[in-house]
Amino acid sequence: MNAEKRQLFFQKLADHITDPVTELNYTSDFELLIAVMLSAQATDKSVNIATDKLFAVANTPEAILALGLDGLKSYISSIGLYNSKAANVMKTCQDLIDRHAGQVPRTRSELEALAGVGRKTANVVLNTAFGQPVMAVDTHIFRVGNRTGLATGKTVLAVEKALMKRIPREYLVDAHHYLILHGRYTCTARSPKCGACVVYEECMFKDKHKWAQMA
Repeated sequence: MNAEKRQLFFQKLADHITDPVTELNYTSDFELLIAVMLSAQATDKSVNIATDKLFAVANTPEAILALGLDGLKSYISSIGLYNSKAANVMKTCQDLIDRHAGQVPRTRSELEALAGVGRKTANVVLNTAFGQPVMAVDTHIFRVGNRTGLATGKTVLAVEKALMKRIPREYLVDAHHYLILHGRYTCTARSPKCGACVVYEECMFKDKHKWAQMA
């Protein structure tokens, strides 16, 4: 996909997706961090169901620590891998208090030093909470990048680096949400909705004509 098509690609997505924000529920940087940690291998909907109840009673590091490990698990047991996630959340809450005065740090290195926080989670927080022009590549974005020809790569990191080079600068801050929402609702893993795709003309997906006819 050349530069002209990439410009049109994001211009069309921006015109179509007028509210490029996360679908996770949160009201603070800390709530976002915890929600993203819990969202690994889980849907935003399932995380929201759990965190709506959790955050109503504990939405600070101190309050979650006060719940205790078993108390925390009782709120997030409906989420996959909740045992390991609960342990990581408790460690992260303690580290936030001990190292960061209870505040969510604003650098990737400090975020990745927290238990259960990898590069993708750190990038989501940096982008969504702090407006930094970074790219968190999840399964949706990995698929969209490779399928459309926007940014191809065999690994998540390769796709991330390619996207950072190829996304027009003016769209970089919101690009994560443009791509994830496009992948979640249009460029789906199964039965992509090519017939209703706003970037159909720019897309390089070799089977797009077939899927457009099946709409």
